[in-house]
Amino acid sequence: MDYKVLITWLIPLFPLSGWLLWGLFGKYFKGYSGYFASLFVAASFILSVILFIIVSYSHGFTSTLYPWIHAANFRVGISAVIDRLSVVMLVMVTGVSTIVHVYSIGYMKGDKGFSRYFSFLNLFVFSMIMLVISNNLLLLYVFWEAVGFCSYILIGFWYEKKSASDAGKKAFIVNRVGDVGFAIGIFLLFATTGTLNYEAVFKMIPMIPVFTTTVIALLLFVGAIGKSAQLPLHIWLPDAMEGPTPVSALIHAATMVTAGIYMIARFHIIFSYSPVASEVVLTIGTLSAFFAAFIALTQFDMKRIIAYSTISQLGYMFMAVGIGSYTAGIFHLISHAIFKGLLFLTAGSVMHALAGELDLRKMGGLYSKMKVTAITFIVGALALSGIPPFSGFFSKDAILADTYNKGFYFAWVIGELAAFMTAFYIFRLIFLAFFGKSNLDSKVHAHESSKMMTIPLIIMASLAVIVGFLGVPPFNTSIFYNFLHVDFKNAYNFSPFIKNAPWYLLSLVSVLAGLSGIFAAYLLYIKKIVIPEWLKSTFKPIYALSYNKLYVDEIYDFLIIKPLLAFFNFLWKIVDVSVIDGAVNGVASSFAFFSVKVKKIQNGMLMSYILTLSIGVAALLFYYFIR
Repeated sequence: MDYKVLITWLIPLFPLSGWLLWGLFGKYFKGYSGYFASLFVAASFILSVILFIIVSYSHGFTSTLYPWIHAANFRVGISAVIDRLSVVMLVMVTGVSTIVHVYSIGYMKGDKGFSRYFSFLNLFVFSMIMLVISNNLLLLYVFWEAVGFCSYILIGFWYEKKSASDAGKKAFIVNRVGDVGFAIGIFLLFATTGTLNYEAVFKMIPMIPVFTTTVIALLLFVGAIGKSAQLPLHIWLPDAMEGPTPVSALIHAATMVTAGIYMIARFHIIFSYSPVASEVVLTIGTLSAFFAAFIALTQFDMKRIIAYSTISQLGYMFMAVGIGSYTAGIFHLISHAIFKGLLFLTAGSVMHALAGELDLRKMGGLYSKMKVTAITFIVGALALSGIPPFSGFFSKDAILADTYNKGFYFAWVIGELAAFMTAFYIFRLIFLAFFGKSNLDSKVHAHESSKMMTIPLIIMASLAVIVGFLGVPPFNTSIFYNFLHVDFKNAYNFSPFIKNAPWYLLSLVSVLAGLSGIFAAYLLYIKKIVIPEWLKSTFKPIYALSYNKLYVDEIYDFLIIKPLLAFFNFLWKIVDVSVIDGAVNGVASSFAFFSVKVKKIQNGMLMSYILTLSIGVAALLFYYFIR
């Protein structure tokens, strides 16, 4: 076996082995399962880096481990595609996963489900790796569902809590809505092309009618909306914060939720040949970026604010792939995985120090007690706000610059407004939690987390600075762009026109938007020039919309859940109990009634039997003569 092929299949083998070991024999490993699980994922990371270097200096390749399904002309194998896109994703997934695994050792210490937790975390890493390297749509769909299953299991990890089990079910059901569209899209693609292998599908796309391509692209995008929590299927992600915080950092910020972005980038040929579908992607991404940021402005749950921030940043990524800037979208995906993972892990550190408290109104003054956590959180917040030289500046500004230069001005304006709100709400969180007057409960003694948790924070914070320089010089001449653009060179350009505005002017607008948001939060929550309560009462309808999350859950409850429950109750109480059971029970009752009457004939008297026989003979004779 070629060494490149061997490395390819060893990468998913390590976490798969970990899942089996900690799942089956976790009780024997006890507290050491976390260390071994981290080592297994670290091994996958090292191999991913080696594969990255190999592809950087040579070219991509495909590998089939073994044939999977051979039925008539339908052939699908367990096969991998290794190119620049997949190796970039592999390094990101395994790298962030390694840091989260190490962090989890300290965070989950003493939990009775310690080994079970690391077993499912390893299963998720295996599933995500396989999703990234899959070379056909059937294998992709299998692991698309597998990462969703892992998300469901880990959201409801503390299943004794009703809120956790409900959140797990909500995530599972909402994702199934999107996955139905995704599955139909795959069926239609197979019916149109006769194959599910990527290379064969891509070769046939230019020959397919544009309408068919558009329908396929939109159906695939429905799956991306569910998995990546975009409007209107975003409602599961904030509730997913019921799971352990490292799960939120890994699955619901860095990896699984970006699967929709990766899928569109992987199938960029399909989307680039459908301008209508791509503009739908752009529209949904723009709306999600704006409205999620708008909702986050007034929330008080630390993790939920970061969750809405994730929805918003995923919106930026969809804006990028929607305008055909696939490289910019993937760059922001990588950058976001680091700084958003950092924000979630620092939130977990705060939560760990405050005995599970997440309400900003019960915090304040934490900076002096948790300096490492506070500083690393600020680094993540600056990256999220797009302030140079942090990574978010280079990745988010690349998207906004391409949006402007390709003539999508409305989306650019909305993106800049969302950037202002992003900086405002994340620094509102910082000022309420780490500065100002302490509102801590007298029973809570805030303290810095252990080194097992703070060292991963420092590593992630460092990466949030370093990774950004892959985007130098901006924007479409950077190191990252030149490396990855090779995989997207065949994309069809559908943009209205290309304009090359000076990058420094576009950057200046974005940086000013971020700085303005930070300054506004400073004035309200540190200087208190304007009392937030006055703003709340003055703009009560707008505040209510934001605080109540646009009433989306309530609308769904009224329009979908309650009617469905009423319909299901009708099926149960009327159709099932009254009609179906009533018919069955009615037949049984009828036979019981007639059997009681008929059994009276069987009385043991000879004269009764002769009479009955005579009546029967008479009836037969009567029938014989009249027929």
